[in-house]
Amino acid sequence: MDKKKILDEIKNVLIWAVGCSSYSIGVNCFVKANGVAQSGMTGLALIINKIFGFPLGITGFILNVPLLILMWIFLGKKLVAKTLVVSAILSAALDGLALILPTYTGDKLLATLFCGIFEGFGLGLIMATGATSGGTDIIGKLFHKAFPHISIGKIVMVADAVVIISNMLVFRSFESGLYAIIIIFVSTKVIDTIIYGTGSGKMLMIITDKSEEVSKAIVSASPRGVTIMPATGAYSGESKNMLVCVARKHEIADIIKVAQSIDSHTFIIVSEANEILGKGFSKEI
Repeated sequence: MDKKKILDEIKNVLIWAVGCSSYSIGVNCFVKANGVAQSGMTGLALIINKIFGFPLGITGFILNVPLLILMWIFLGKKLVAKTLVVSAILSAALDGLALILPTYTGDKLLATLFCGIFEGFGLGLIMATGATSGGTDIIGKLFHKAFPHISIGKIVMVADAVVIISNMLVFRSFESGLYAIIIIFVSTKVIDTIIYGTGSGKMLMIITDKSEEVSKAIVSASPRGVTIMPATGAYSGESKNMLVCVARKHEIADIIKVAQSIDSHTFIIVSEANEILGKGFSKEI
């Protein structure tokens, strides 16, 4: 392993440590003391902690072990190694920080919102490196492997729903499940911000008679690449080229300005790009 790879691995471990610490703050400070339900393995660990008093972090790690073994068998060992390390760090953070962190027992809605922020920030950092904290994410991947026609998102949603309902029964509180939904919503928004940035990804389709000049100008004036595709007008029958470009939200205005400065009659379509994978954007997870 060369020096760069070693430094990258050290960087990832540091990011995981910060992410797991942030997630642990959300759980220990805002959830555990307020009887708010959680999804995933943390939710199951909370149930076991409530009934038997077992440490939250160690319990979550033990629950992940069978899933990691299945993951090793069916999904390969590369992702398992990352997940194992993250799970171990998260376990240590949950139990270690629980000894020193204060708890908030005021307004449950406020606790829920801050839990979602801290958890989302932590998970976002972890996911941005291509890793996962385990739990229902593994269940989703395993079921998707066996049943490819069912999306991972739907499987994870069902698994999380089962865990949340179980929490509601154990805590004997319907409200705890509603608070859990708020946590999921807030944390998801924060995760998206961490991974995809504060600006939404956009896709531009530029139809112009001066495709070569416009494409070169865009590549020169911005950090984005351009793909040139042939296009034919259905009404006029004229052959033109269409430029396809994806960019961050804050870059769109400059790209449009460049295109229109070369061809004032250019036809531009701007649409949302919910997920962009590749160089200059997010890593594939």
